[in-house]
Amino acid sequence: MKILPKRPGLPTTRARRSEELLAEIARIEPSRRQTMRLFCAGFLAAVVLMASSSARGGENGEWIEIRSASPQPVWTPDFFAPLNFPRNLWNQTIRQTARVSVGGDKLRVVLSNEYGSQPLVIGAAHVALSDHGSAIKDGSDRVLTFSHKESFTIPPGALAISDPVDLTVPPLGSVAVSFFLPKVTPTATMHWDGRQTAYIVAGNKVADLEITPNSKTESRLFLSGILVDATPDARAVVTFGDSITDGDGSTVDANNRWPDLLAERLQANGTPMAVLNEGISGARVLTDRMGVNALARFDEDVLTHPHADTVILMMGINDIGWPDSVLDPEAPAPSTDDIIASYQQLISRAHNHGMRIIGATLTPFAVAFKGTPLEGYYNEDKEATRVAVNEWIRNSGAFDGVIDFDAVVRDPPIQSKCCRSTTRATICIPMTPATRRWQSLSTLSC
Repeated sequence: MKILPKRPGLPTTRARRSEELLAEIARIEPSRRQTMRLFCAGFLAAVVLMASSSARGGENGEWIEIRSASPQPVWTPDFFAPLNFPRNLWNQTIRQTARVSVGGDKLRVVLSNEYGSQPLVIGAAHVALSDHGSAIKDGSDRVLTFSHKESFTIPPGALAISDPVDLTVPPLGSVAVSFFLPKVTPTATMHWDGRQTAYIVAGNKVADLEITPNSKTESRLFLSGILVDATPDARAVVTFGDSITDGDGSTVDANNRWPDLLAERLQANGTPMAVLNEGISGARVLTDRMGVNALARFDEDVLTHPHADTVILMMGINDIGWPDSVLDPEAPAPSTDDIIASYQQLISRAHNHGMRIIGATLTPFAVAFKGTPLEGYYNEDKEATRVAVNEWIRNSGAFDGVIDFDAVVRDPPIQSKCCRSTTRATICIPMTPATRRWQSLSTLSC
């Protein structure tokens, strides 16, 4: 992998020593060492980290986001995918848990009404350390205020950031955010594939140590971010992608999406860098449906994150696969040049904001959804487009670095297919228990 020289405006960094990376590579079987080099270079050296500082910046107004979920609009009934959450909430509390990437001593919460057509009324909101299930740790509950108000209203299209609360959250710790909705509230702003259980109960139960839910959902509703006080050298990496990044197929409540495991690796290596997951299952670079297109959401989901200086882009397979299938039967198929042009736009916008952008190759997708109502996602013409796009990602030099996920998971005898030991049969998405092996790129074989 080639890392381009540091551009003006990027923070001063120090690379991990090459012998440390080579020692890690040496523990991997020879056939996978080149792939491991890409992983080490892409995920560790490309996001090289400065020494941490014990001084916190929250008192001086410096904050860093440590958990994110890209807001999505609710799709119309003509789309096949069920929503799997109530279409409105009324006189109910929802408690949502989230594991953070790095820790802090002060905390803020972001709620979003981005796609709402009416004001979002929050009757009360609390945050606490999560214990298990719907339970919170005794003594950790804190009242959230927004502009010093315990009850507040978020206008349509807006978001709200809470006032800071004193709450020490450890790295890779979990927090629970609870809020009460006293009025009939359409669930218009959501993150569909949350992979985390949210608990819904009647009445105002925001302060309860444990709630017995009337219903549950695995989507995120209105909760879009969590921030902590930042160290002076705080940094973040944004993972910007589709279902592979969002975690489709990963175990609910297990936090084993590949960005989760990247956060664990960075912590284990003593590099406390925030990892922000801005993946959306079904996301496309050029077209809306399960969320707005990447070009439209890049500013909000990538460029606005404080202290983020690196973005990993892995998106485009749905642009290739959706046309001529039930997913988008009337859509024209984008050309290789269409997808490359969209990448060039994202690269330019990242560089204009002083950010590195790492390109990730698109994984194989032969036999994707074969025998299901979604058959048609793959054909040979679409495969030719994927191969051509990957060649550009690898060889154009346009990205600041390349992570070759395609090389990691493809089946050597049939390179348009994935290793069945590492992915689910219908599409190339890493599956538990193989997910952790796929993420770490260790002892991987077909």
